[in-house]
Amino acid sequence: MERETRVSVFESESPSEIQLVKSRLDAAKIVSFLNDKYMSFTTTPTANTIKLMVNLKDEQRAFKIIDAFIKESDLDLTANLKN
Repeated sequence: MERETRVSVFESESPSEIQLVKSRLDAAKIVSFLNDKYMSFTTTPTANTIKLMVNLKDEQRAFKIIDAFIKESDLDLTANLKN
């Protein structure tokens, strides 16, 4: 059995943002997985970043879809970059 390598393609603390991106990937027939474990001990114990992950072979397509979605949406991802 071949083991699949998964990579993170999008992160957010907002479940609604994650769901919007996940639905776009689903529509493109890209299987995605959620990883919502608590962040490391160096951060606030209540901080919970959710990661959207895909198989490595789908990474490039996923990034193209996510980039297009961000450009056409009203997600304020620049606020996340400042933190």
